[in-house]
Amino acid sequence: MSTIYHGSNVEVAKPKVIQNGFYKDFGYGFYCTNLEKQAKRWALTRKGNSVVSRYTYVENTELKIMKFPKMTDEWLDFVAECRSGKNHDYDIVEGPMADDQIWNFVEGFIEGRITRQAFWELVKFNYPTHQIVFCTENALKTLRFEGSETL
Repeated sequence: MSTIYHGSNVEVAKPKVIQNGFYKDFGYGFYCTNLEKQAKRWALTRKGNSVVSRYTYVENTELKIMKFPKMTDEWLDFVAECRSGKNHDYDIVEGPMADDQIWNFVEGFIEGRITRQAFWELVKFNYPTHQIVFCTENALKTLRFEGSETL
């Protein structure tokens, strides 16, 4: 059991699997983080209010879960595929985040402008990040809303 956060412009008491028009690191879903500071950064980038919602997360081992403890070649390939629009069948995916700076390097890798080796050199000094995405309705059942804070 752990506490996770979602940064937005509204309180999200009832999370939903979001499928919007652009692709994210781990595909479509409801994105959270175990880093409160990162959730606050997410919230502060939204127009209007800045709200951090807090949840208790209880892992369900019967779900199909992919975890990337750190950035690896497998993580890079997975993010590149998801950002290119390829779907996956995981209920939950967890791991580091390709923030704007790292995304530029991922894009360079996808387009063949930088090598895999150059990618790892460029990202090795970035601060730690974390994201967990709930991709299915069953995955959302592992969350319990605990409250929110308006920044």
